[in-house]
Amino acid sequence: MKKALLLIVSIIIIILSISNKENDEIIIPSSSIRFRIIPNSNELNDLYIKEKVKEEISTYFINKTNNIEEVRNNINENIKSIDNKINKVFVDNDYNKPYNISFGMNYFPEKTYKGISYQEGYYESLVIKIGEAKGGNYWCVLFPPLCMIDDNKSENEYKSLVSEIIKRIIKK
Repeated sequence: MKKALLLIVSIIIIILSISNKENDEIIIPSSSIRFRIIPNSNELNDLYIKEKVKEEISTYFINKTNNIEEVRNNINENIKSIDNKINKVFVDNDYNKPYNISFGMNYFPEKTYKGISYQEGYYESLVIKIGEAKGGNYWCVLFPPLCMIDDNKSENEYKSLVSEIIKRIIKK
């Protein structure tokens, strides 16, 4: 009986996980503000600096506002602070490359995220180019805040729920 019940629960879980994939899609609205950090190259040190820059300046964008104008103002008010943070990361890591910070309409190549392709074009965005800016870039959406989403959170919660159900069935 337990084996049959476990089999039924497993089938239900598989069906739910397959149907749940459609809900993972995130659509970037036309009224959005994107964000990119483009490292000098894909060399380990350049990618490390990209990650450090992302960590240092992300605090400026953890914002739960539903107002795009507030996000714009936040970026404009903090451009100098962002510049100072990047400079500090470079100094602390003895990294001697130029960088450029641009907020406005910037070019984005075509992107595919969670199975959805986003067209190339010029989008309102904050872009940080480091050195020759030829490395793999970090990108996300500052408004609405899509880059701060933990992709694994809902999946892990789902797996925990399934695990809990299976444990209860086995104990009976």
